[in-house]
Amino acid sequence: MFLCPWPGRDDNRGPSWPFFIMATASVVREKMIALLEPLVEQLGYELVDIEWVSAPRSATLRIFLDLPAGREGHVGIEDCERVSREVSALLDVEDPVAGAYNLEVSSPGFDRVLRKPAHFERFQGARVWVELNVARDGRRRYTGILSAVNEQGITLDVDGQDVSIGFGEVGKARLVA
Repeated sequence: MFLCPWPGRDDNRGPSWPFFIMATASVVREKMIALLEPLVEQLGYELVDIEWVSAPRSATLRIFLDLPAGREGHVGIEDCERVSREVSALLDVEDPVAGAYNLEVSSPGFDRVLRKPAHFERFQGARVWVELNVARDGRRRYTGILSAVNEQGITLDVDGQDVSIGFGEVGKARLVA
């Protein structure tokens, strides 16, 4: 969170109390995805997700990458080092956030985030966990088999029941074991 006080005013043209502008982690995350995704794809990888974790004296930018669909193998340490070097150089030039932060690059792991429609398509048939932005009928979280994907959203088989979820409803989604 970044705080900028608005100076007190006594000329009736603005607030006379401190005014704060907050940049949330999600804003930084979206900014970083827009900046870094083209570079990561140019290097031959898929940007799975980004995490921005703020701390009082510094922050951490975590980048999760994978091999694109259809490419055999897995992400190794050499891949992470290569992407880290290139991303670091780009961040030095663009300087998208103020202050110090650490850069971490890794593979997504077994609980890989599903962020884009293409991610859902790639893992159709897998077991997934989905959290909705807003609860539906008192329920916000679903775990089931990703049975279908179309332009509008996904269908999960949750204990033998089909649950259709629009992409706009998905708050978070990931693979589960």
